[in-house]
Amino acid sequence: MRAARLHKVGDIRLSEEPRPVPGPGESLVRVTAVGLCGSDLHWYTEGGIGDAVLDDPLVVGHEIAGVIEGGPRHGTRVAVDPAIPCGTCGVCATGYGNLCPDVRFAGHGRLDGGLCEWLAWPDDLLHPLPDSLSDGDGAMLEPLGVAIHAVDLGHLGLGAPVAVVGCGPIGLLVVRLARLAGASTVVAVDPLPHRRAAALRYGADHALSPEEAGPAAWTRIDGLDGLGVRVAFEVAGDDDAVRVAMTAARPGGRVVLAGIPDEDRTSFPASLARRKGLTLALVRRMNLTYPRAIRLVETGSVDVSSLVTDRFPLAATADAFAAAVSRRGLKVVVEPHS
Repeated sequence: MRAARLHKVGDIRLSEEPRPVPGPGESLVRVTAVGLCGSDLHWYTEGGIGDAVLDDPLVVGHEIAGVIEGGPRHGTRVAVDPAIPCGTCGVCATGYGNLCPDVRFAGHGRLDGGLCEWLAWPDDLLHPLPDSLSDGDGAMLEPLGVAIHAVDLGHLGLGAPVAVVGCGPIGLLVVRLARLAGASTVVAVDPLPHRRAAALRYGADHALSPEEAGPAAWTRIDGLDGLGVRVAFEVAGDDDAVRVAMTAARPGGRVVLAGIPDEDRTSFPASLARRKGLTLALVRRMNLTYPRAIRLVETGSVDVSSLVTDRFPLAATADAFAAAVSRRGLKVVVEPHS
């Protein structure tokens, strides 16, 4: 099979490799669509993410859809849950497999991900796709799952005003989910005009640039009672976005940090957070969200198709990363068998 393997920063090479052989409890998946995520860009531009570094050439990509080949489910179109928790530790036993200290994750560390033609993966992590969902939709279920988990952590009350700082694909999905969850007012913040426009399409009432989102803005916007938002979601991964989210939050509010910083460190003005008595929640991927994500897309409650703005074949994976790094669109998808 062909695989697009990251050898060092900015160095993606296409190689011919043996097709994987499924082990017990696994199926062979013919990969049909892989979305490029912000965390993939960390690997591509920095050679790692957080405390994980690129020691050996790695196949990245964890937003995966495909078709099962062989076995009793042959021909079933599936979305691939990229996280493999141990299933036996105390953390897994309490239902938080996403926080498992021994979790393995596709395209992270030493576990190859989806930018290849075939993948062997545990059967219980292969979620059947309804016929109404495209392969690209299947790949988008992973970022939708992260957005669902973020909104869950926001403890969003009915009628609460919300801010979403950072309107890449996950941020836009948070905008949509906040609206579905009953937010009274949704304010989006992003430096890129085309992403602010997308936020308005996805249900935001207001879309501001970071320069427009200073302290005075949150006292003037209708629906915020001059106090700010009850929940602010930071989905950008930089300190400026964290500061804007904390500025947007009202006293006693909640700030959900979903972005991944470049240098494994987040800083913010302590006095700003302390004087408001803010509660912080941090997002670690997602937890058991695939069935909910599938239903939301299948029923038309969430549109993931329009987020995909660029598609590339596997042979052009380097071009796909260049497009994703440029941030000129929204979601870039690689189609290994196109």
